[in-house]
Amino acid sequence: MLNSNESRLRRARQTRAKIAELKVVRLSIHRTNCHIYAQVIDGTGGKVLASASTLEPEVRTLLQKGGTIDAAATIGKRIAEKSKSLGIETVAFDRSGFRYHGRVKALAEAAREHGLKF
Repeated sequence: MLNSNESRLRRARQTRAKIAELKVVRLSIHRTNCHIYAQVIDGTGGKVLASASTLEPEVRTLLQKGGTIDAAATIGKRIAEKSKSLGIETVAFDRSGFRYHGRVKALAEAAREHGLKF
């Protein structure tokens, strides 16, 4: 019997295998109870091109807590702006096995609103 984290990692593995097969740039997210992290990773999977998290000093001055929907939306906006400044417009969304609701959904929608396509 798998626990919830092992189940999440199994789902993430399936998604990452498909994205690797397509060889596209991916927007990978990770969520903890206190923070949310986003990375744009190149098509080979070997290099992080841009990253944003609620641990960044500029973000911490804006937010009281890093584990909220508002914090996730802020990170979505920041990762979209950083990606666009590098000339990246289209990415594959890798939700790392997390369900698409709450903070994960807020980050994705904010990134879409600010110009990322996925």
